[in-house]
Amino acid sequence: MAKALRKRRDIMNVSIEGMEDESSVISSSFNDPSNDVELYSKEVLNSLLKDNLPPTPNNFSLYFDRLLENKSDVLRKQIISILQLEESNNDEATIELERTLKQGFVSVKSILSVSAGLYKNMSLMTKILGKRKDEISQNKDSKNVLSVISSLETDLGKLDEILKKQLSNLKTLYDNTATIVKNVENETIFDNKYGIYNKRYLLNKVEQEIQLIKEFKHKSSIIMIELSHELTNEVESEKAIMLMTRTIARLLMKTSRRSDTVAHYGGGVFTMLLKHTDIDSAIKAAQRLSELVQNSNFFLADKEIELKVSIGITPVVSESTTEEIIANALKAMEKAYKDPSITYALVVEEKQPQPQVQPQEQPQAKQ
Repeated sequence: MAKALRKRRDIMNVSIEGMEDESSVISSSFNDPSNDVELYSKEVLNSLLKDNLPPTPNNFSLYFDRLLENKSDVLRKQIISILQLEESNNDEATIELERTLKQGFVSVKSILSVSAGLYKNMSLMTKILGKRKDEISQNKDSKNVLSVISSLETDLGKLDEILKKQLSNLKTLYDNTATIVKNVENETIFDNKYGIYNKRYLLNKVEQEIQLIKEFKHKSSIIMIELSHELTNEVESEKAIMLMTRTIARLLMKTSRRSDTVAHYGGGVFTMLLKHTDIDSAIKAAQRLSELVQNSNFFLADKEIELKVSIGITPVVSESTTEEIIANALKAMEKAYKDPSITYALVVEEKQPQPQVQPQEQPQAKQ
């Protein structure tokens, strides 16, 4: 006999009045994690409607992550464990494709290097053979040997011409491959050095967020992070600075939400786009990040170095361009640099509305 199907509850009839008391939610359905997800999803949906945002998959995902931060550790771990079972990210497939493509290009480059070495050795062998021929020619009893060497020299000459043509063809293929890879790199979204998104992807995301804010009037923020100048001046080893910078990148990934965009802006400067996050929440995120960095000391030989970052914070506003918003974040980070006593600084530049020019009245023609 087929087993009876479990009847699913109508979550639209579930009251959310008691949602603030998480202990009651967990205790009532501890043996059925799906009940907790249903109740929590209902709360997310109501929060979206309360903020006058359409319950699109993107907005729902953003609020799902945002509200989960304020829940208890038990409920948060329970829901995250369920999400991990079904998590799928199209960007991950794209990033893996980019990695494979670049590895293929490295292999092609290695083939060219080996071929060039082979041609170099053949040229060297030809020179040695010529030298030995000159030595033998000085001996009057070496006519037969000279004949053999001359024949071998002719064969090597033919082989040399073949290698020249093949090497030329291989170089042409390499140049074509390099052009293809360069064109692909102009469209990539991944930064190989730090294992996060790149500047191009970041700018596109900021531009998209500006358009969304224009439409739905929500608030988002950007924080920009870099190792403090005080620390980089103290450590002379470029390799050590690179390792510390990579540590910052890993910590950013660790502290970020799924809805955040973590990217390498360039030159060891990292950026986090915090969607649906006001300035107060962005400041709290910067504080958490600063504490996480300070608690992750770096060991250089026998010396322990306390990591420190400078963080700039600015809002994403619909009246500004992407370039202006990024410039504000950089200005805020520069402010943090100039004052070693602070970890983060804020720059908020309100756009002043342009005054409207009243049309001048045309003088009436005299009658």
